[in-house]
Amino acid sequence: MAALQNSMPSLHHTLFTNSFPQRGLQKLSHGAFLCCKTSVPLHVRGEHLSSPPAAASSSSQFQDSCGRRRMIAVGIIAPLVSIVDRTPIAFAAETKKGFLPVTDKKDGYTFLYPFGWQEVVIEGQDKVFKDVIEPLESVSVNMIPTSKQDIRDFGSPQEVAETLIKKVLAPPTQKTKLIQAGEHDVDGKTYYTFEFVTQAPNYTRHALTAVSIGNGM
Repeated sequence: MAALQNSMPSLHHTLFTNSFPQRGLQKLSHGAFLCCKTSVPLHVRGEHLSSPPAAASSSSQFQDSCGRRRMIAVGIIAPLVSIVDRTPIAFAAETKKGFLPVTDKKDGYTFLYPFGWQEVVIEGQDKVFKDVIEPLESVSVNMIPTSKQDIRDFGSPQEVAETLIKKVLAPPTQKTKLIQAGEHDVDGKTYYTFEFVTQAPNYTRHALTAVSIGNGM
């Protein structure tokens, strides 16, 4: 995994953040999940691939070379995240002031990021945007090939969270703590969401992750 140079510490796969109040993810009446302060709505949907990209060896247990589906992992280090499953038209109509939309029709997902954030390229991640003022704050999208049809096929939310944190989301040299993990259904699609903290010698990061499997439907 390539790391951003100078502006931020090494990133291992998907997400980290500065410390901030640990409020957790909450489900709203319209089928969204929220955490903390700043609204960052997301629309995530998986699509079929003709040739899935290779993933890192540390996540090999989540891959199947015969599968066309992909596990979609969305890492948020902005203070609040909202995850929804809506059409791009409906999503665009709800774009909030101060945020810009990103739509990937090929991979089938849409999300908003705060105005002023910059896109950066990190090997192994599909999309990454970071705050130019607070470079440790970012949002990223990762995809891992799999033949599974449902995220629950990998185990419980806590089992999946602990495995991803250990094998994919945090460097082995850092101490980690899982704060909470849960399961949410939005319009028939199952999402696992979890929150954790990583401890490095000179900083602490607070991370939020949402994971689902898209099959092109």
